[in-house]
Amino acid sequence: MLELSSEASRLIGILLLALVTVESGGWYLTRLIRGQMPATDFQRAFARAGHGHAGMFLVLGILAAVLTDATNLEGAAAWIARSGVAIAAILMPAGFFFSSMGAGRTKPNGLMVLVWAGALMLAAGLITLAVGLLTV
Repeated sequence: MLELSSEASRLIGILLLALVTVESGGWYLTRLIRGQMPATDFQRAFARAGHGHAGMFLVLGILAAVLTDATNLEGAAAWIARSGVAIAAILMPAGFFFSSMGAGRTKPNGLMVLVWAGALMLAAGLITLAVGLLTV
């Protein structure tokens, strides 16, 4: 039987609760896609991207938290491996949502930088976890 560290258990609990918020965000997305709320094609596309990335990265974050406990990583490396994907699950969707906010917007604003910051955290987490798994 797999025993999770307290860090992994806490993070997984938080991520599972966050998945409920993604579920409720799906209600907003369906209203947006059906034209019940005003939005440009760009805003609808970014809403779909943000929603999809959020759900997928939260599930991947749960897997990363479990897999980190199967490595010998410690300290900052363990934190990055365990949390990098979860942080990306916040930053990347936030970038999609916040960079498309505003009536009639047809291109992203400066908050698009959050997508790239999330991509960096995702890469750092995945690479650190992969190295940890390959060196066990």
